[in-house]
Amino acid sequence: MPSTTMRVPLLDLKVQYAVVRDEVRAVIDEVCDSQMFILGPRVERFERQIAEYCGVAHAVGVSSGSDALLVALMAAGVGPGAEVITTPFTFFATAGCIARVGAKPVFVDIEPETFNIDPDRIEPAVTPRTRAIIPVDLFGQLCDMERISGIAQRYGLMLIEDAAQSIGATQHGRKAGQFGGMCCFSFFPSKNLGAFGDAGMIVTDDPALAEACRILRGHGAQPKYYHKVIGGNFRLDALQAAILSVKLKHLDEWSAARRRNAARYDDLLAGSRVVVPKVRDGNVSIYNQYTLRAGDRRDALRDHLQKCGIGCEVYYPVPLHLQECFAYLGGKPGDCPAAEAAAKEVLSIPIYPELTREQQAYVASAIRQVCG
Repeated sequence: MPSTTMRVPLLDLKVQYAVVRDEVRAVIDEVCDSQMFILGPRVERFERQIAEYCGVAHAVGVSSGSDALLVALMAAGVGPGAEVITTPFTFFATAGCIARVGAKPVFVDIEPETFNIDPDRIEPAVTPRTRAIIPVDLFGQLCDMERISGIAQRYGLMLIEDAAQSIGATQHGRKAGQFGGMCCFSFFPSKNLGAFGDAGMIVTDDPALAEACRILRGHGAQPKYYHKVIGGNFRLDALQAAILSVKLKHLDEWSAARRRNAARYDDLLAGSRVVVPKVRDGNVSIYNQYTLRAGDRRDALRDHLQKCGIGCEVYYPVPLHLQECFAYLGGKPGDCPAAEAAAKEVLSIPIYPELTREQQAYVASAIRQVCG
């Protein structure tokens, strides 16, 4: 253990809030004074801001990142009997939403260096029942979206980009949201652009898909009380939209600070026995997480960091093809060896924008005590 103990949380949203507090409190008061809490002008304004930020034509605010995926699948007509190709190494919502619409998640393995879905394994997984591909831009870095979009076009598949962790990330200058038929964002509080609760967004250049998403988020009503389709209550709150509009102005600055912190970690951990994150050539990551590979020392490293007062987390300890709820799919150990190895070896450490040099040096020193 380092000679002095310093508390370094995995994420400290209080220091971020101090920067935007006055403006956030002001817009909360404005929404409260208006008493317009569901959809409305604040949501419409934030949708326009996100569409402009992502360089797309349409944005549809919804109740969470998970619901964004669910609504996108519904809008694409994915349902019972369909197969959707995705990654086994991600947050549960990606595959959970596929199952919720009655479709079958088809898991293909990941690239060991980036943790993202391996494009070489997607095409062999396509069958006559495949209707969509959902690649996940894990930890803030885009998948090889140029190749994946080519596969989707070749087979006539809907491409739904799960960019829950990657808003503002780019690939050869193109932002998340500019590659697929639809792209889904999460504004969960821990994201680079985080709400004060759950919130999400679907972006697209297709006006018909955008309209379908708008209808589905309000129980399928068009017009009010007339239902041609069955949707759900997936609406974005005006309070969340107002808060996110304030924070959006700071997003690029916060993501740049995360990149600076990542570069500093890269230097501090050079020569150690951990493997630092690999960013693909042509990609700019927003480092929603800074995720190390620590091999068979992962659990010992996690325990040591926790004893040192350093926040850390395993994203994700069980690949989705081995989750109990998906046992009916017949997945077994060895099906996705790269994902299974990553689940045993990864550990994410603090990377938030306000992290100080002293805190990073303390974290690196603690890591080297186990993996030096």
